[in-house]
Amino acid sequence: MSDTLLAARALRKTYLSGDRRIEVLRSVDLDLAAGESVSIRGESGSGKSTLLHLLAGLDAPDSGEMLWRGEKTLTAAHRARFVGMVFQAFYLVPELDALANVLLAARILGRPDAAARARAAELLARVGLTARAQHLPSQLSGGERQRVAVARALMNRPLLIVADEPTGNLDEHTGDAVIDLLLGLCAETKTALILVTHNGAHAKKTSRQLLLHEGQLHHA
Repeated sequence: MSDTLLAARALRKTYLSGDRRIEVLRSVDLDLAAGESVSIRGESGSGKSTLLHLLAGLDAPDSGEMLWRGEKTLTAAHRARFVGMVFQAFYLVPELDALANVLLAARILGRPDAAARARAAELLARVGLTARAQHLPSQLSGGERQRVAVARALMNRPLLIVADEPTGNLDEHTGDAVIDLLLGLCAETKTALILVTHNGAHAKKTSRQLLLHEGQLHHA
């Protein structure tokens, strides 16, 4: 497809466990269009996080091919502009306030300027945290910390957001709110989204639902 943002072809990944080699992914194919939202579900240990790392260019497959807008490699700077990541464990720097944590994404591309600071403040406003901008992570609730992480993921205007169990550490009500916020912001900014989740209700909110089973992707 002409608007293909990301393409995976026959991805295979194995890991050595003792004297045995475990096949985690086998012949995984995936096409993701610009602005599309896709959910991936699967049992614990099925390889969902491994697949996300390959799709985000953080790891390489044993065999197969990854293409990011037709390119076979992602440099660190290119990755910072191409993909933003949201994790289950938030991964905020505890010594930095919410605004500084959002700005961390911009620091990958150089020293943040006034425009970057204004964007970070704007993103905190979009996730409803203007009044919490100078608060440390320890002073924020779990839902607030994840909203800071969502703002950070969007900081560099990426084409793709990859979210790995972003509600895993949140209660049901807070998790629902974070998913709705994430989907809404991605739709608003026409940012593609790959959401790994155990939550079937959250998965159904994406435009396409996939299941990772026995190392392969299937339509859910």
